[in-house]
Amino acid sequence: MRQYWWVNHKQTFNQEIEHQYLWSPKTSANGARNRFYDNMRAASPGDLVLSYANQLIRYVGRVADFAFTAPKPSEFGATGSYWNNEGWLLPVFWTRLDPPVRPKNLLALIGPLLPEKYSPIRASSGDGNQGVYLAAIPREIHDIVVASAHVDEVQLRTGGANRLTFRNVKDELDDRVEASIRTDLTLSDTVRTATIQARRGQGTFRSNVEKVERSCRLTGITNPALLIASHIRPWRSCETPTQRLDGANGLLLTPDADLLFDRGFISFEDSGEVRVSPRFDQGDLRRLGLGEHAWKQLGFSEAPMPWLAQGFSDSQRAYLNYHRAQVYVT
Repeated sequence: MRQYWWVNHKQTFNQEIEHQYLWSPKTSANGARNRFYDNMRAASPGDLVLSYANQLIRYVGRVADFAFTAPKPSEFGATGSYWNNEGWLLPVFWTRLDPPVRPKNLLALIGPLLPEKYSPIRASSGDGNQGVYLAAIPREIHDIVVASAHVDEVQLRTGGANRLTFRNVKDELDDRVEASIRTDLTLSDTVRTATIQARRGQGTFRSNVEKVERSCRLTGITNPALLIASHIRPWRSCETPTQRLDGANGLLLTPDADLLFDRGFISFEDSGEVRVSPRFDQGDLRRLGLGEHAWKQLGFSEAPMPWLAQGFSDSQRAYLNYHRAQVYVT
């Protein structure tokens, strides 16, 4: 079911509209969970978002993909200097409202519809609520706002279909990290080269993974030519070259399994059991020929194939804990 959202992003409005995304920290500055940041993970492809900044709604956006872990965008500059460097990036295709809508002018209509808790604006005055980022709203509020202006519905529905795919956005983020590594004078040439090769599962990283893993954890395939060395904690999210090259931070996966794991549609328990995202179509899993591998979720009393229940080492479990918490789509 489509959900509707309202984002207050005065500080980062220009950057997020231009680059077609939303970005938030994962927690508040004190480390506490934040409902408005958690909402980034609750948004789904096809959801609609109203963009509010400087007392105006100028854009409506279509969520293009699930949020995923990503460094704070470099274009933010000094904005949000107190935010953690790692957060949630939500790809959104923005379409202009013409003319912009001033919510205060519609307060008689939308005020009674605002949530009692976690409202993006005050029902009494129409002023934005401080500290609110991405807030859930009823569809009726979205419809009232959009009916007050013109929006190109075709563009909103189809725009960004190619550019805003997970792979494309991920590659852009990885490119930025790689550029930073190339100019890092604290690294030796050997470490720099190995770290960059690790981005694509090559070189030292692959050799290190092959010392730990022998086959695809999902399919059992052992042919090296059919396997990708995939990071458990994403390459872009690693904090050091050591993490990027650590064999315990890798799995050997077939291309389909690599895509599902990298995107967070599957993960693994410490015991080796497969965990499948409840937001991934189980029918698609079956059509990929991988359905029987999610043995517990599909009703098997025990793993039908022995490699599906082989546990991980303590070193691997630390990385898998990160993957389940920060990559896996809940």
